[in-house]
Amino acid sequence: MTVLDAFDHLLFGISDLDRGIDWVEKRTGVRAVMGGVHPGRGTRNALLSLGGRHYLEIIAPDPAQTSANGPYALNGLTEPRLIGFAVRTNDITVTAASLRRAEVNAAAPADGSRRTASGALLRWKAVRVESKFQSGQIDPIPFFIEWANDSAHPSTSAPDGCKIEDLHLEHPRAGELAAAFWAMGLDAKITKAEQVRIVAVVQTLKGRVELV
Repeated sequence: MTVLDAFDHLLFGISDLDRGIDWVEKRTGVRAVMGGVHPGRGTRNALLSLGGRHYLEIIAPDPAQTSANGPYALNGLTEPRLIGFAVRTNDITVTAASLRRAEVNAAAPADGSRRTASGALLRWKAVRVESKFQSGQIDPIPFFIEWANDSAHPSTSAPDGCKIEDLHLEHPRAGELAAAFWAMGLDAKITKAEQVRIVAVVQTLKGRVELV
């Protein structure tokens, strides 16, 4: 399956959530709504739909949490950038087993949850894959996510007005990265470049925008 079809959400990192929301609204004409906080992980987020079951997660440090145990170092990101993404699955246990059979070094499924701004509980399970391709805060290797049956997908309540048209990657080791995606059962558009970038082309209320 192509990455464009398979991805669940994009992670758009920034050191200050309000600045990230304003930045995205200025360029897209859509204002993201508060999602919630990730307890114990030191982050909070705001969301907007990218069409279908896809969404953009603007993620930033949560000033109310004094300690963090999350995978993202966001304090140094004065300007927002795409730092990672998630791929959806309907059965995280089967996905984890498939990754192991393909000799992909993946962690066991881990539970996650957060409260929405309205107080509803969202639950999911995720599998993180070992990556040797990251650069700074940017990791082009996705993690896999399965949303609980009793949890509404975040895209259903996120503001619309944007639709993703293309999702591709740039990396100095493009061939190796492509092979890693094939091992995960994913077909990714990857071009050779000096810098590591995740690139999303989005049609917005203000025209076509490239997020990197």
